[in-house]
Amino acid sequence: MKKTYFTLLALLLSLVFLGACSSGNRSDSGKLKVVATNSIIADMTKTIAGDKIDLHSIVPTGKDPHEYDPLPEDVEKTSSADLIFYNGINLEDGGHAWFTKLVKNAKKSKNKDYFAVSDGVKVIYLQGQSEKGKEDPHAWLSLENGIIYAQNISKRLCQKDPKNKAFYEKNLKAYVAKLEALDKEAKSKFAAIPENKKLIVTSEGCFKYFSKAYGVPSAYIWEINTEEEGTPDQLSSLVEKLKIVRPSALFVESSVDKRPMKSVSKDSGIPIYAEIFTDSVAKKGQTGDSYYAMMKYNLDKIVEGLSQ
Repeated sequence: MKKTYFTLLALLLSLVFLGACSSGNRSDSGKLKVVATNSIIADMTKTIAGDKIDLHSIVPTGKDPHEYDPLPEDVEKTSSADLIFYNGINLEDGGHAWFTKLVKNAKKSKNKDYFAVSDGVKVIYLQGQSEKGKEDPHAWLSLENGIIYAQNISKRLCQKDPKNKAFYEKNLKAYVAKLEALDKEAKSKFAAIPENKKLIVTSEGCFKYFSKAYGVPSAYIWEINTEEEGTPDQLSSLVEKLKIVRPSALFVESSVDKRPMKSVSKDSGIPIYAEIFTDSVAKKGQTGDSYYAMMKYNLDKIVEGLSQ
């Protein structure tokens, strides 16, 4: 009897040990532990995964993801994560490469622990550049690319958490249909705007993917947020251009210093029509607090501004 008791106890302990090993870094709830580098990727992930995961977003809502200093919580969450999503193409891994340092210190491996959601996007480079390190990272500002992001996120979730595969794929299908409908609507609206009115003017030159997707050229004060921002030469150069092309409206991004664009508006006599979203969604409960909502808001405001 005593021998049977100890045999059963040993078996039970071995099962507990194996269960612990198989759960890896799973949270106490047994859910997949996922980290996203910014609010846009986090929102896409949450839309597809719902409550099936424990999700941590690194860069705070409203902050610029180009340059960031991870907090102790970010380091801890990244170290214990089952799955990490980042944008790539010269965003978190550009500039001082804060994400590259973060995953290296966490001993995480590319395409095993962390994945670029932009994988498969046709990259556009900064003006006059074509080499590595000069990529324009703002691919999500095209809804077609946003769909690629969502597909990549779902694919990796299914691989890491196959028991919830059907749930992820169902949510992805509904999400893609919603994004495709918005993309179709946007293309129709922009096609109706006269060619001489089509010009998006922003602080950062982040609308290249948007311009390609919707046939609307862009102009800007500086090209990317890791460069000098709002120098006198940059301001005067844009103002001179605007004196020639005379768009009906200017736009300013929610995550940048507004003063340079206000100066351009004053010197050119062209009003700032709206504040739009580029590098972050809005705070919860505010207009634009999801990827879909920020893109719909941007599209509506840009169409309105250029149609004046």
